[in-house]
Amino acid sequence: MAKQITSDQALLKEYHTWLRLERGYSPNTVEAYEMDLDKLREYCSTHTDKNDKPLDYVHLDFEGLEAFIFEQFKTIHSEATQARVLAGIHAWYRFLLYKDYIEQDPSELLEGPRKSKHLPTVLSLDEVNRMMAAIDLSTNEGHRNRAMMEMLYGSGLRVSELVGLQLSKIYLNEHYMLIEGKGSKQRLVPISPVAEDWFGYWLQERATWPVKPEFRDIAFVNRYGRPLTRAMVFTIVRRLCEEAGITKTVSPHTLRHSFATHLLQNGADLRVIQQLLGHEDLATTEIYTHVDVQDLRKAILLCHPANQQK
Repeated sequence: MAKQITSDQALLKEYHTWLRLERGYSPNTVEAYEMDLDKLREYCSTHTDKNDKPLDYVHLDFEGLEAFIFEQFKTIHSEATQARVLAGIHAWYRFLLYKDYIEQDPSELLEGPRKSKHLPTVLSLDEVNRMMAAIDLSTNEGHRNRAMMEMLYGSGLRVSELVGLQLSKIYLNEHYMLIEGKGSKQRLVPISPVAEDWFGYWLQERATWPVKPEFRDIAFVNRYGRPLTRAMVFTIVRRLCEEAGITKTVSPHTLRHSFATHLLQNGADLRVIQQLLGHEDLATTEIYTHVDVQDLRKAILLCHPANQQK
């Protein structure tokens, strides 16, 4: 028999705790899932069932959920965003089922778009070098930006991992840093000698900045002594690309893609790259096994016996 719900507020608080502590989702994922639930609650409050009663966002049936998803997807055209909304709805009903508030999961049969696999944008080594060279080291932020770019490219960090990086988790003497990735999962990531050098220059500069006491352990801060936002790092990367004359659509994640691709091209084992990136599933890492058309053509010209007769 299903448990009784004492209040909406208590239920939502319990859901937040389940997402954060029991499931171990990152703050960004928790926020996204709770926003999806808010949309479902709003939808239910403005729609009625066959008996002209407001829909119940806890005990909504499959047909009601399907109508909600159809309504959402009218304005959401991105496959990735559609899949994320579905994931949020699935999480909500899994929580209700797990906590015995419902006896059957109505979202179980919901189907969404199959995300097509797009090859990631990758920078060449020359383009990476041009980006680094575009950083103006005479500005107050110059050494900080160079250290950040070296860590994104040299260690393959996600932008969320970069902005949340703590000084107490960086072990320069051991050449490692402890990174907290998705789902609060931790991994040790090596720091390249080049990144170490630039990070050292940044620490000297950072010592002169008005860092707020509560943010003293945050590695990268803005000019006001507060943590950098992900949006600010995006802006810095895109501005550097413009100044370097790079016309590709580039984000901080592009440097992570480039890190993995360049390692693979130079002989690194795929499972090593998987561990460095913090991927749970090797299949996620396998996207970096792509090679461009020129590499394919070169392989045929050099290795196929038919071309050896000329």
